[in-house]
Amino acid sequence: MKNGPDRLRFFEDNWPTDKGAWFPGEKVHYREKQLFEDFSDRSWMTLLMYGIKGEMPSLNEARMLELIWTICASFPDPRIWNNRVGALAGSARTTAPLGVAAATAVSEASIYGRKPDIMGASFLHEALKLADDSEALEAFVIGYLKRYRSIPGFGRPLISVDERIEPLLTAADNLGLGQGECLQLVSTIEQILQRNRYRLSANISIYCAAIFADIGYSPRENVYIALLSFSAGILPCYIDALEKPEGVLFPLDCGRIRYSGATKRRYVDNEPA
Repeated sequence: MKNGPDRLRFFEDNWPTDKGAWFPGEKVHYREKQLFEDFSDRSWMTLLMYGIKGEMPSLNEARMLELIWTICASFPDPRIWNNRVGALAGSARTTAPLGVAAATAVSEASIYGRKPDIMGASFLHEALKLADDSEALEAFVIGYLKRYRSIPGFGRPLISVDERIEPLLTAADNLGLGQGECLQLVSTIEQILQRNRYRLSANISIYCAAIFADIGYSPRENVYIALLSFSAGILPCYIDALEKPEGVLFPLDCGRIRYSGATKRRYVDNEPA
C-alpha cells in the first residue's frame, strides 16, 4: 500500500480498537472524541474517566475523583505495604518504572487495596437494592457479616479512626456530591452495625466506593479509576531510598530473623453449610 491518502483511509476504515486509534502525523481518536480537539482544555482525570466509562464527566465529578486520589491514596511513607516495595526498589537501584509498577501490582491484595475495593463496591450495590426496606437491609447486612465474618469497607487494622473521611466528605459537600444515595446508605449500614453491637465503622474505601457508585461507576469501573491512585505516594518513597546508600532499607534477609512464634497453620473455614 502506498503512503498518502490511501494509507490514511485504510487506517480510518480499520481501527485497531473501538476505544480509539492513533493516526500517525494526523490525529488521535479517543473513543468517540478527538484527543487534540476535545481534551485540550480538560484535565488528565477527565480523560481517564472518559476512557474508562465512555461518558464525559462534569467538572465537579472529575475534581471529586482527583481529590479522592489526593486525599485518600498517596501517603509517602515507606512503612505502608506498597510504598515499601517502591522504596526497596530504590534501595536496590532498580529503575523507577519497575519500582512503581511492582508497588502498584502488590496493591491488588486480598485484605487491602484493590480487591477489597471491588468487594466493598459489590456489597454496596447489593445493599442498595434493599435500601427502601429497612428490615431486609438489616437482615442482609447482618447475614453478610455472619457468613463472611467481615464486611469489606468496614473496620480498619491498627486503629478505628480513619482520618481521611472528614476531609473527603467535606470536599464532596463543597462539590455538591455529598448527598448521594450510596453515601447515605453507608451511614445507614454503619448504624445497623452499631445497633447490633458490632464494633465496625466505615472506612475510607467504602466512602470512595459510594461516591463512585453515586457518580455512576460499577464495581469493576471503581477498580479501574483507582488503579494508579497510589503512585503519588510510591514515587517519593522510591526517590528517598534512591538518595540514601544502596541496600540500607531492610538490610537483613529473612533467613537471619530468628522466629519463635506459632508454626505455620492452615486456615479451615468451619462455618456450617
